[in-house]
Amino acid sequence: MAMKFGISTGAAVGIIAGIVGIYVLRSDESKVDRSDSAAQSEEAAVEAAAPAGTVTRQLAKGTLAAFVVKPERLPVPDLVFMTGEGEQVSIDKWRGRVVLLNLWATWCAPCRKEMPDLSKLQEELGSEDFEVVAISVDRKGTEASAAFLIENDATALKLYVDKSAQSLDTLQAVGLPATLLIDRQGREIGRLLGPAHWSSPEALTLIRTALGEGKTS
Repeated sequence: MAMKFGISTGAAVGIIAGIVGIYVLRSDESKVDRSDSAAQSEEAAVEAAAPAGTVTRQLAKGTLAAFVVKPERLPVPDLVFMTGEGEQVSIDKWRGRVVLLNLWATWCAPCRKEMPDLSKLQEELGSEDFEVVAISVDRKGTEASAAFLIENDATALKLYVDKSAQSLDTLQAVGLPATLLIDRQGREIGRLLGPAHWSSPEALTLIRTALGEGKTS
């Protein structure tokens, strides 16, 4: 069961890191999309009218059963973070490409579990059309985050860092890991809270479908 705590209680993180399955960082858990039955009904209606070849809730199955498809795709808020080389970048840099945006931290055990899968996904589908953009929100910064990627066999991922952890609030992410799928227009297709097998057949189908949207729209 997930444990609730505030971001400001950083000292408690190390104590509970080994026993928490998903790291819930905020107390507004009631805002999670899957708990909103009205939103789910709206989603079903939108899905029924969706053209063939687009990402729908039908793809949220198997290892991606917790993936929530947005009933309406809204632009991802302006998100600013740093590269491993210290360059400031914005998520707008990836406009025109499909992005799997992942928020993680070195102290997050579920993040450690899924990181190799994210790296495999990047190896499999990474291209001019797609990238896994994994952003560390760890306050330890670049050096610790870089070491984490190496230690966890995730070297196919580029290093991106947000020491301020402002990304969590900007994206309204209630915990770690949090992963958003973003289309070529910079809009959120859907999101998943918690770890997932991102190199699984279900994940590959999801990403390939998102890639196909841009080519047929």
